Amino acid sequence: MRKENETDLAPCCESTVCCGGTSADGKPASPESCLQESSSWIDRRLDTPAGSIPVVKTKLSRRDRLGIIKVRLGIGRMNYRIRPGLYGIGKPNSDSPVFVSANYKLSFDTLRKELDGLDAWILVLDTKGINVWCAAGKGTFGTEEIVRRIDEVGLAKVISHRTLILPQLGAPGVAAHEVTRLSKFKVVYGPVRASDIKEFLKPGSEATPEMRRVRFNFRDRIILAPMELMQPFKYLVMIAAALWILDVFGVHIFSWKGLYPYLGAIVVGGFLVPVLLPWIPGRAFALKGWLLGMVWALFVNVHQGWILSSSSDWQQVAVHFLLLPAISAFLAMSFTGSSAYTSLSGVLKEMRFAMPAILVSAGLGLGLLVFVLIKAF
Repeated sequence: MRKENETDLAPCCESTVCCGGTSADGKPASPESCLQESSSWIDRRLDTPAGSIPVVKTKLSRRDRLGIIKVRLGIGRMNYRIRPGLYGIGKPNSDSPVFVSANYKLSFDTLRKELDGLDAWILVLDTKGINVWCAAGKGTFGTEEIVRRIDEVGLAKVISHRTLILPQLGAPGVAAHEVTRLSKFKVVYGPVRASDIKEFLKPGSEATPEMRRVRFNFRDRIILAPMELMQPFKYLVMIAAALWILDVFGVHIFSWKGLYPYLGAIVVGGFLVPVLLPWIPGRAFALKGWLLGMVWALFVNVHQGWILSSSSDWQQVAVHFLLLPAISAFLAMSFTGSSAYTSLSGVLKEMRFAMPAILVSAGLGLGLLVFVLIKAF
């Protein structure tokens, strides 16, 4: 599972004041637990037997969409969260369905957008700003938090039924029978994708096999690629800037010809592998990245004339064959935490074999690269 920030609540990206309000029991909300509400997505407030509840908009504003773009690029990702609690959609009443979500704002936005035209409640758990799937694995989207949140918002005072609709991807962290035993609320698992909710809510409230199916299709993979690329690109930019400064002072270590192979290896591992995932041989993500990395290394060496030339520089050729596939394999392996194709045991098994191989290959490549640079200098 991808590593996420598990620190305490921090200010979210929305920037209007919400602290100083009251909780469901009428007591002042503590500043450390009070995250911000914004007029960009809060429509009005509704008086209920459990207190004043914010009713949210189902149309995403320009600010909301900008926030989505930013977190897709990894900007402010760890603080993109809203205040846990109860929210309304449309004109909710005591008979309206209750959906459970994470306080990662992207998860919340996806749900509220798909509830357009419905009257419903959203019970937002404190998942420390982590999405539903990852939070279920980490335990923050779990039985104890659901039971605690039901009691804290006074949900039994707001609705007449005793049913919660949970996202299917949250199931690994929830013991439904324990939720029922401790809170008297029944748990029903909704569809994998929020876009199927309206169909799911038709008479019978049963998810079809297609609704239960977890996909990792082309669109899903493309959406995740920018976030995976941003981190290595950030370091590459810093390295390039440092090398440029050295070049200005007459220390000529690297050139574009020397830098673009590594830029390409990042693109191969962070973009091409997820795009071409079903068609690359092998099951392990690291292996898929290594295979495409080898193809890229071969292309670089041919393009730079080090393989076809009779005066081939074997050391530089070896550097590319050792370093470039290692970079691509490492970045490709990071997608094991984003795909429903993998399991925790499978990821751990892959890492046990892949990480030592990647470290050895990268270590040898870096050592040889330093030797080549010292020799050229």
